[in-house]
Amino acid sequence: MAVEQAAHALVSAIESREEYLRAVETIAAGHGPIAIDAERASGFRYSQRAYLIQVFRRGAGVFLFDPPAIGDFAELNDVIADEEWVLHAASQDLACLREVGLDPTHIFDTELGARLAGLPRVGLGTVVDELLGIHLAKEHSAADWSTRPLPQSWLVYAALDVELLVDLRDAMAGLLDEAGKTAIAAQEFAAVLTREAKPSKGEGWRRLSGLHTVRGPRNLAVARELWEARDAFARETDIAPGRLVPDSSLIAVAKAMPESKQALAAMREFNGRASRSELSRWWAAIEAGRISEDLPALRVPGETMPPPRIWSDRNPEADKRLKTARAAVTEASTDLSIPVENLLTPELLRRLAWAPPSPLDLAAVQERLVDLGARPWQIDAIAQVVLDAFVEANQTPLQTDESDS
Repeated sequence: MAVEQAAHALVSAIESREEYLRAVETIAAGHGPIAIDAERASGFRYSQRAYLIQVFRRGAGVFLFDPPAIGDFAELNDVIADEEWVLHAASQDLACLREVGLDPTHIFDTELGARLAGLPRVGLGTVVDELLGIHLAKEHSAADWSTRPLPQSWLVYAALDVELLVDLRDAMAGLLDEAGKTAIAAQEFAAVLTREAKPSKGEGWRRLSGLHTVRGPRNLAVARELWEARDAFARETDIAPGRLVPDSSLIAVAKAMPESKQALAAMREFNGRASRSELSRWWAAIEAGRISEDLPALRVPGETMPPPRIWSDRNPEADKRLKTARAAVTEASTDLSIPVENLLTPELLRRLAWAPPSPLDLAAVQERLVDLGARPWQIDAIAQVVLDAFVEANQTPLQTDESDS
C-alpha cells in the first residue's frame, strides 16, 4: 500500500549566477547518477524553452534553477556530462535542456524503462507508487511555469519530481535485470540520445484543426494567411497560438469569408484574447488571402506510401502483408511484455510491408530493418516474425468479390 509523501521543507529557485555556481560545486561533490527534470510552459508560451530545471544528486540534495535568469549552464554540464542522467520521458526534455547547454552522454529513462519492463501504466506518479510505494501528487503538471514568482506549492512539486528519480532508477534497473531486458534498455536509452528531432513540415497551416471542413482554394488561402499571421504574432509575443485565437475561430472565418472588418468583428465564432485587440492584423490576413495568386491545392500531394486505409484498393498484396504482420507483431509484443510501438513502430512496419525486400529472406529483412533504423535487439526479436508473416501473406490467396467468381 502506497504511503503519502511527507510534508516537504520550503524550497526556492536559484536565480543568480553566484548561487548557481555555488550549487554547481555542491553537485560536483555529490555522488552517483544525476536526476534531472525540466518544466516548460506548453499551451501557454510559443517557445518550448525550460522555465525551471530541477537537479538532484545523492550527497548534494535537490536544486531548482531558473533558466531565464541564469542563462547558460555550461559549468554544470562540465561537471555532470559524463555521469548517468536519470530522466522520466527524456525525449520531452532533452531539447530544452540542450538549449541551455545541458547535454548528457548517457541516460536512464524511467518512463521508457517502465514500458520495456511491461508495466501497464508509465506515468511518473503511477510508477513511483508501484515500485517505491509512495504516492506522488501530480496536481501542477499542466501549470504555466513561466509564472513569476513561482508559488511555493509548485516548487515543492518540482522538487519531488526529481528527489525520487534515483531511487526509482535503481528499482527499475532491478526490474529490467530480472526480465533479462537490461541490454535492450541500454540500446533504447542510447537511441533516445541520438534521435534527431522531426523536421517541421513546410505547410504548418494544414495542421489547423477542422481544416477538412473548409472548401475551395480561396477559402484555404484565407485560412493559410490567418494561420501565418497568428503564428508570427505568437512567436513575437511568446504566447501559445491557440491562446491568442483558437483554431476553431480561424476556421470559422475562412468558411464565412466576412466582407469587411466590421463583419469580422461581429462574428461570434471569432473569439480569443487577441481576436479584437489585433483585429487589423486578422483583417489584413483575410485581405491577403482574398487577393493571393498563390492558391493552395485542395489536397497535399501524397507521399509514396498512402495511408493504410486505402491499401486494399491501391496495393492489396501490401495490405495483406501489413495485416498479417501486424497481428504477428502484436502477439510477439504480448509474449515479450513490451508494448508493440516499442517492439516495432507502426510506421516502420508499414514501410516494410509496402516495399518488402527482394528476395524475401531473413538476411534481407534484417538488412531492411537496419536501413529503417531498427535497433539490434528489435531486429533479433522481430525479423523472423515479420518474415514468417510476409511469407504467409504471400501464400494466402487474395479475397475476391462473389460477383467475380
